[in-house]
Amino acid sequence: MSAESAAGPGQVKRRKRKLSEVTDDLIREWGRKVIELEAQGVADLTTKIDADFSRAVRMIHDCPGRVIVTGLGKSGIIGRKITATLTSTGTPASYLHPTEGLHGDLGMVRRGDVILAISKSGETEELEVLVPVLKAMKLSIIAMTANRASFLGRQADLVLEIGNTEEACSMDLVPTTSTTTTLAMGDALAVALFSMRGFGPSDYRQLHPSGSIGRSLRMVSDLMHTGDEIPIVPLNAGSDQMLLEMTSKRLGATCVVDDQGRLQGMITDGDLRRSLERGFDLGAVIAADLMSEDPKTIDKNALAAVAVNRMEEHEITQLVIVDDEGVPEGIVHLHDLLRAKVV
Repeated sequence: MSAESAAGPGQVKRRKRKLSEVTDDLIREWGRKVIELEAQGVADLTTKIDADFSRAVRMIHDCPGRVIVTGLGKSGIIGRKITATLTSTGTPASYLHPTEGLHGDLGMVRRGDVILAISKSGETEELEVLVPVLKAMKLSIIAMTANRASFLGRQADLVLEIGNTEEACSMDLVPTTSTTTTLAMGDALAVALFSMRGFGPSDYRQLHPSGSIGRSLRMVSDLMHTGDEIPIVPLNAGSDQMLLEMTSKRLGATCVVDDQGRLQGMITDGDLRRSLERGFDLGAVIAADLMSEDPKTIDKNALAAVAVNRMEEHEITQLVIVDDEGVPEGIVHLHDLLRAKVV
């Protein structure tokens, strides 16, 4: 492959490329080059997680207000994504357009807020006007830039460097690698913050109650059957009692408990069918004869998606939830999870 062909479109002045010259191999080469450069940029970013990064996390964690994210152009677009990630993981944040901020939107900024200003060059003209105004408001400023010595880097209290790496385009102009590394640094900031805060699945679910994320974050406790809905028979229950419990509770199985109500086993309608096939006299057997010992259980605070995975792993359709004494306090069926669209 010639150097001109491998370089990609637009790198040097040359005759217009004919479509017949653009092979599938060349298209794939362009694509791979972008991925390789951006991946390297993100990999190199690990060296930029320094003392300023930990200070920035603590500054935002301790601030009484919000994170005000600002940036222009592609930096602004990435800034909006960082804002969304922060807010969705429990860190209050708002995006401020630099130009609109200079024409009235500064009213959204309050004492106690922390500013996260994004600019690869650190020399964005609008930020050169906006940042001094923010400093005059006594606000802490975190810069996210490739140039610590830039105007923005010098004005900021802390600098998160995004790396001055080659853009993943043949002209080294289009924001590609730099926007990827900026987004990665924003993700690192957000994850460090919610990890420090102890933000977990239940917290995330509260902020995402709808859609596929909300469904995937539902808990077993949201879907399990409790109280009189739990099918339960004693160890000495006869086949008629087992059948009645399975039929009336409509879960295709029943828990088997001892005299103290503690879970000892599980019997499914399949167990009953198989016992008939083996010639068992159902009039003579009791629950202890047919039950599967050591039934599979799950914590009521587990994600419903985890329950699905466990059922698939063990090829079963029910899981029992027991309390600290081993007494059944709930049962969840695969059909409940399917109706809730957990999967």
